[in-house]
Amino acid sequence: MRASRSGNIWQYVDWTTIGLFLLLVFFGWLNIYGASYTFDQTSIFDFSNRAGKQFTWIMGSLIMGIVLLLIDYKTYDVLAYVAYGAMLLLLLVTPFLAHDIKGSMSWISLGPVNLQPAEFAKCIVALTIAKYMGRYEYKIRSWRDLVIPFVLIGVPALIIMVLQKETGSALVFAAFLLVFYRLGMSGYVLWVGVAAVALFITSIRWGAIPLPLGNGSVGMLACMLLLTAIEIYFVCKEHRMRWQALILIGSVIVIYAICLIINIWVSMPFNWISMGIVIALALYTLFVSVYWRKYILILVTVFSLGCIGYTHACDFVFTRVLQPHQRIRIEVLLGMKEDPAGAGYNVNQARIAIGSGRFFGKGYLKGTQTKLQFVPEQDTDFIFCTVGEEWGFVGSIGVLLVYLFFLLRLIEIAERQRNISTMIYAYSVASIFLFHLTINVGMVLGLLPVIGIPLPFFSYGGSSLWGFTLLLFILLRLDAARMEQLR
Repeated sequence: MRASRSGNIWQYVDWTTIGLFLLLVFFGWLNIYGASYTFDQTSIFDFSNRAGKQFTWIMGSLIMGIVLLLIDYKTYDVLAYVAYGAMLLLLLVTPFLAHDIKGSMSWISLGPVNLQPAEFAKCIVALTIAKYMGRYEYKIRSWRDLVIPFVLIGVPALIIMVLQKETGSALVFAAFLLVFYRLGMSGYVLWVGVAAVALFITSIRWGAIPLPLGNGSVGMLACMLLLTAIEIYFVCKEHRMRWQALILIGSVIVIYAICLIINIWVSMPFNWISMGIVIALALYTLFVSVYWRKYILILVTVFSLGCIGYTHACDFVFTRVLQPHQRIRIEVLLGMKEDPAGAGYNVNQARIAIGSGRFFGKGYLKGTQTKLQFVPEQDTDFIFCTVGEEWGFVGSIGVLLVYLFFLLRLIEIAERQRNISTMIYAYSVASIFLFHLTINVGMVLGLLPVIGIPLPFFSYGGSSLWGFTLLLFILLRLDAARMEQLR
């Protein structure tokens, strides 16, 4: 272990980022105290209270940060693959060692302390991705170049989701797609992800609603119309002939119009008709791709045909794969069910707490919703509602602005790197923080399903705090090495 080649690592550390880190940790600690505060409690350092326990975790994270900065930066690159293998082994054995906590098998008990290995897996995967994709000869030229990176993030994600039954932590690995996009991955991959989510929501939300005319469902017809629009768009985009778009759109309209007229006398199976149109357009797209040598359209054809099967599989995934509490949360979010005392209780109470804070908030330790424990998990996953109630709209915007500055600083660190591996790792860190922030705040506001992931540096818990500290301070050490190498 050594400080640096010049003997003084501290002059190269990005103190602005450390300052933002300390600010978020300190304010998060105050809000944990506010969320867990009881009227007979006298001190924030009461170790029987969560705020006192979090203080211990904070001290541990500061020590961890110092140690990470003192380690030779080359160590992180050398041990990346070894750490990845050890992480997979730990993730595999975790379900056999863990206790069932609210359906999750992801927590290992070490005496009085519970640790969640999945929180540390994100950092190790980021280091591994950076090492693999940062090689001099590596370039994203085709989908084949992304196979191994997708495997590197997919294997731990599947273990966490399937064996540990921790969906929220597994979904965080999707943040690496933003990194791949920055490195040259086609935007179509992200576009496919958005389309998959749209088809899933549409088929689930309106799949059981019958059409007012003929046979079929609103959800299936909407999905097929979406696929029809996608096919026409890409054919015309690659072929660049406006008249072709008019002909295709007109043909689809005429077919549906004829079917509606026939439906006056004979009930028409619109599900099958809409699927037939998608298949016909897929075959036409295939013909255009071969005739005009627009081979990208072959992927559009495969995508369209695959989405027909995917749309039919959504119901199976929703009813058979997802856990009951996950289904209910999605149904409540999509307005399919009203469950104010059950699955929708957390979000409803969080909204009430945030709304009651109004513009300037009720004041620190004066929140009624949180003090009376109306909001479940108010010091962990729903910590942001405490901010909204006690600090109001102004305080909430202030916290989000600090996060914004923090994320922009991480991006700035990423962009100034000369080492490709460090740049990839920096973007991985920024993407993970962005994903956590977006999902957690969106979840509390009722804009996204409740999947249970912590708000960085705010939510109570040693595993999450140490996991985020590990991510950040390894980045700061690698960034400091940039200046060492310039000397």
